[in-house]
Amino acid sequence: MKQGIDLILVYLYVDDLIYMGSSSKLNDEFKKKMMDEFEMKDLGLMHYFLGLEVYQCNDEIFVCQSKYAKDMLLKFGMEICKPLPTPIAHGELLCKDDGGVRVNVTTNRSIIGSLMFLTNTRPNIAFATSLVSRYMGDPFESHMKAAKRILRYVQGIIDFGIHYIKHGSVKLVGYSDSDWGSNIDDRKSTSEQCFNLGSGMITWSSKKQSMVALSSIEVKYFAITSASAQALWLRKILEELCEIQSGATILYCDKKSAIQLAQNPIHHSRSKHFDMKYHFIRDMVEKKIVELRHISTLDNVAYIFTKAIIKAQFLKLRNFMVSPLSIKGENVGVLDLGSENFEALKLSA
Repeated sequence: MKQGIDLILVYLYVDDLIYMGSSSKLNDEFKKKMMDEFEMKDLGLMHYFLGLEVYQCNDEIFVCQSKYAKDMLLKFGMEICKPLPTPIAHGELLCKDDGGVRVNVTTNRSIIGSLMFLTNTRPNIAFATSLVSRYMGDPFESHMKAAKRILRYVQGIIDFGIHYIKHGSVKLVGYSDSDWGSNIDDRKSTSEQCFNLGSGMITWSSKKQSMVALSSIEVKYFAITSASAQALWLRKILEELCEIQSGATILYCDKKSAIQLAQNPIHHSRSKHFDMKYHFIRDMVEKKIVELRHISTLDNVAYIFTKAIIKAQFLKLRNFMVSPLSIKGENVGVLDLGSENFEALKLSA
């Protein structure tokens, strides 16, 4: 809802309502109207909502799920387990049937479902959780072992979360990556993408592609196409929030040949076998909605959603997720929370 240059956003879940706005006056007016119309209780600034813990001050917001993570470990008897530095062992691959012993389906699904909700503030476990979720239908001992390894990793990052810092400019920046045919069962690849507005990520995804790629260029091309569609959607959301993006959204990819294929129509003859929908990226580049840039694999944040990587590289990329990343002298923005009075409050019916 807009009133002049001021904006108020409202989120409703069952009998809980969160509202936030750029004007204290607008917030107060909305609260009064809602409390006049319905029987409600003002809980003040939001601190806890659906398992999410929110810590706010004028210039910063920290979001985590510490209590949820502790309760999850207690539920599955892992509260005193030894923590591990990574959620999945380096080079580990899973398959549908490894000839092992079948495990309890309900327990396995319960662990994976809990981990999926935890990815709301822990993007660093997104790939591992996505991997084990592919085998929920008929899990074996190896699948359960991989799921419990993620729990052991969570034990060491109980208080981790995402930190957002107020800044003068809002610049959407994306990262795209993919593996190539790592799935043993069908040789399909996994596409990864993540976007931030600076100091913390706002969206991330690790998803198996719908088709088998014939080359590493093709699989990277598919990945940046999917990421560009996400960038377009985020730009429209930001526009509705009165944060119109100036210039093209930068999308980093570590495959120069895939970038050249998207930028230069001369290469069209080499990509006739690509599905037509994946040429969407070319339109985005031509219209200057998306700008593709090369980045080293070692600095590509999306690489953490690709595969099981070594500890040093994993920790480096995990740190990039929660702090500004400088690339070639360019600081990749910081989240702008708008007005100094921008606040999230909670009403309960």
